[in-house]
This record gives sequence, C-alpha cells and structure tokens, in this order.
Amino acid sequence: MTVDREQVLRSAAALLTRKSTATMDEVARAAGIGRATLHRHFAGRDALVKALESLGIQEFEAALDAAALDEGSCEEALRRFVVAVEPSAGLLSFLVTENQLFEGDEVNEGWNRLDARVSAFFRRGQERGEIRIDLTPAWLTEALYGLISAGAWTVQVGRVAGQDFQYMIVELLLGGARRSVEQ
Repeated sequence: MTVDREQVLRSAAALLTRKSTATMDEVARAAGIGRATLHRHFAGRDALVKALESLGIQEFEAALDAAALDEGSCEEALRRFVVAVEPSAGLLSFLVTENQLFEGDEVNEGWNRLDARVSAFFRRGQERGEIRIDLTPAWLTEALYGLISAGAWTVQVGRVAGQDFQYMIVELLLGGARRSVEQ
C-alpha cells in the first residue's frame, strides 16, 4: 500500500488543530495508517511538526500570492487575504503556538519571508494613509496572525459560525488599525 504523504500531513494537521497534544498513535489512526508506517515517514513528533511547518508556510505563501496584496485598497486586499487563508487557518493556528518551531537559532526562514510580506503590506497601508502610523507593521502582523488563530479556534469549537470567520477578523483588525479622519 502506497501512503500519500500529503494526505497523512493533512490528516495530522486536522487532528492537531483540534488536539495539539495528540500522540503519534492518534495521528496514525487519524491518517488511517499504522504507527510503524507513520514513523517510516516521520521519525517522531518533531519531524512531523517540521513537515507541517513546511506545509503551513507553503499554504500561507500561496494565500498571500492569491490575495494580491499590492492591488486595491488595504481593506480590499486584507479581505482577499483572509478569504484565501481561511482553509489553512487551523494549521496556522497550531503552528504559531507550537513553541518548538520558534526556539533557538533554527527558525525556518519561511516565517521571516511571511512576516516581511505581511509587514510590507501594512507599511504600504500606512504610507497611503489607510492604516494608523502609531502601530508598527510588526505589531499589526502579529495581531493578524493572532486573529487568524483565534478565529480558527472559535469556529472549530463552535463558539462562532464558520461563515463569520472572515468578517470577525477583518472588522476587528481594521476597526483598530484603520486610520480615522480625525487623526
């Protein structure tokens, strides 16, 4: 039987976004494979999380590309981005809270690329007068990640309707970040 590595990763991501402490046995069951098969693909939890990190970075970059952040107003671009990132929001929520990915000197360069692109988006919004200048692009970037994570979690546990994911994130972020005429 050939094991589809991407299918295993997606099954693992789905489980770990619901239960971040899931064991490798639980991951194997969720993927419909045996633990030995899982270990042939991923030597342990650390290797699995690193593979999920690569998948998450790839999906986040694809969402940034699809959103065309350089086109239109910041509000329009942010709305496009949140739509594009929504299918990966659970995985991103798991990854941004997975401490092993951000400890030490071995942080994946992909995170730096993502941060740079999102920060540049907010900086452009500030330069255009659409986004407040008293909030740093780095802070706005982290706030966006936090809102995506919180939105994914609250939808997953049924505290809010899935159809409200995009609205909640964009409105809360822009409600605090949008430059008002009085400033």
